[in-house]
Order: sequence, then C-alpha cells, then structure tokens
Amino acid sequence: MNAAAHGAVGILAGGGPLPARVAEAAAAAGCPVFILGFEGFAEPDIIASWPHETVRLGAAGQMLSLLRAHGCTDLVLIGPIRRPSLRSLYPDAEGARILARLGRALFAGDDGLLAALVRILGEEGFTVRGAHEFLSHAVARPGVLGRVEPDTLARSDIARGISVVQTLGRMDIGQGCVVQNGLVLAVEAMEGTDRMLARAGECRQPGEGGVLVKLLKPGQEKRADMPTIGPATVANAHKAGLKGIAFEAGNTLMTDRDACIATANQAGLFLMAVDPASFSG
Repeated sequence: MNAAAHGAVGILAGGGPLPARVAEAAAAAGCPVFILGFEGFAEPDIIASWPHETVRLGAAGQMLSLLRAHGCTDLVLIGPIRRPSLRSLYPDAEGARILARLGRALFAGDDGLLAALVRILGEEGFTVRGAHEFLSHAVARPGVLGRVEPDTLARSDIARGISVVQTLGRMDIGQGCVVQNGLVLAVEAMEGTDRMLARAGECRQPGEGGVLVKLLKPGQEKRADMPTIGPATVANAHKAGLKGIAFEAGNTLMTDRDACIATANQAGLFLMAVDPASFSG
C-alpha cells in the first residue's frame, strides 16, 4: 500500500492477536493506525499500545464517527466475533439504518452477511482490505511447513476432507472438518475449530490419527473472514490425537507462523498448505 495515497488504517478488531499484527504491519508501511475494538471480543492487552477505542457492536454511529475522526480511509476486519442476536445489539440510530440496509443478509449465512457489510462500508466511503494484504508472512505457499511429512493415508484423508469442506462451504456452514481413515469425525459449524477438535477427539476411532482440513469457503468474502490457525490450533489437534493439519495455501492466516511450526514439530504433527484445486491424495 502507498501510505501517501491513503489516510489511516482503521482496524475493526475482534479477539486474538491478529489485530495487533495488522497494526504493526500497517505502521511499518508508514500508515497511521487506529483500532476500533468490539466490546466483549477485542482483547484489551492486545490493542492497548495502539490508538484505540472500544465500542459495542450495535453502536454503528459511534463506530463511523470514530473512524472518520481518526482519518481512516482503509479498513481491516480481523479477529473472531460471535454472531450476535438482533435482540442483543441494541442498535443506535445509525446502527438501525445499517441493519435496514443489510436487509435479508441479516438472516443469510455468515458469507452473505459479511459480504453485505463490506459493501455497506464501501458505500460509506471506506476501502475494505483483507488482513492478508498486510500479513504476507502469515500466508503460506503450497507445501509442508516443518519437519513432519504426511504419509499416504494422511494424504488420502486430506483429499477426502477437501471434498467435504468444499461441500460444506457451498452451503455456508463452515471452513473445516476432521477425517480419520476416510471417516468424517466432525465438521465445523458455529462453534469454531477448537470445539470441533474437542468433539473429534471424543469420536476418534482405533488406529492412526486423522487430519484437520481448513479451507476458504467457495466464493467467500475473504476480506472479512479468512480461515485462521494458530499455535493453539496445533496443540488442540495434537490433544485430539490427530496426525496433522492441512490448510488452504494463500487463503489461510497463521497467527504466529514460527510458533505453529515449532509446536507441530514438537508434537510430531505435519502442517501442510494445499491448493485444493490441484491436490491429490
């Protein structure tokens, strides 16, 4: 990004460490940064060292005013947020207007809602950018990361997982699944990857451990919700008795690439970035 051609980067922050990583990368590129943390989701210690404010999800008027007051022209939506109920939002006047503009997307899946939100932010004069535009180091090229290679059975499970996740993704259900010896142990829905891994561990069959597969949904708005893995994902996969993790190359954020690889090496798990279109078991 050419910092001279843009104003500040506004980071709409959910949980986890990535909002600060995006802030660091934007600042290193010469862009002023302002973080808007969502109350109950953004972690205070993560955003504390940056110019920031905390707002509740329904306060859209306050959000837009703060972003404009800090000269934000580019926005990044990053960090997990649980989808709220309409009753819990308590929208302000601007929030009610935006909810009305979202219309039927409110009752669609996450993809439809996020795509509509990106469109509305664009209509409000902001340019929405993907976190991957700032965090190039966090996005892996195809291949194995770390010391452990998937064996033939694991590659077969990866191929099966790719087919399952792409089918789930077309129905806007989730981004991941766990497969062991061709058997689907668990699929990801609203509960998220960590809880899915816990269920997979409970369902694990005798024999060699399975694999976690994480992919971008077909047609997904990746500026708002790219698949993400971190060291905790690797640790939870190991706890569930899995052999490794396959994730989509170029379309998955690693919250801490070096720590993910180190954790996988220590646990004896493989980490593999795959191209779903060309992967074969």
